[in-house]
Amino acid sequence: MIGFPLLLIPLAICNIIVFLMPGVAFATPLFTLALMSGVAWPVTLSDVLIALGILLLLFEVIKGARPGSKYFMDHLLSLVVFAGAAAEFVMLPQFGTSTYFMLTLLALVDFLSGIALRARRRLAPADAPVSRNKRQRDIETAAPRPDPEPAPVPPAATVAESVLIERTTPHPVEIARASPELGSPGLQPGAQPSPDTPPR
Repeated sequence: MIGFPLLLIPLAICNIIVFLMPGVAFATPLFTLALMSGVAWPVTLSDVLIALGILLLLFEVIKGARPGSKYFMDHLLSLVVFAGAAAEFVMLPQFGTSTYFMLTLLALVDFLSGIALRARRRLAPADAPVSRNKRQRDIETAAPRPDPEPAPVPPAATVAESVLIERTTPHPVEIARASPELGSPGLQPGAQPSPDTPPR
């Protein structure tokens, strides 16, 4: 999308006045304003054109500061407007006035501000200020996380007591192995006496 160079409007009005209204002078007062100090301020056509140019320059800078604006064609159009105004100021005697010089200077400021804003936008990602929350998150992710605390080690006395208790308490299998069997099966509880054994 190509933006229209707004400073072309006051320059075009100057061209219309010079070529189509040769009897109109830029220093002719259009109206008079009575100030609170009591002074009557005569507003000329030159004042109106310069004020219009300054306001349009403000809108041009705001338009150029928005993201995604001021493409190459916009810069080229601003350069064409400045070059045309400068050529008319230097080469044509009708445009050799202070009013037209100021409008030409505003066109130059528009062109240079567009280039400056474009260059700053290219450097913006690297130089952009980082918010406090994002900086804090970066520090937290970059900082090494502490290792988890090891499990508490029981004191040596507790370990020694548990070992002694395990050694002194016999296991059920060891109890079965340690119980002696009687040599005589007849004396075993619940055993039937052998028929070869003489009665007592």
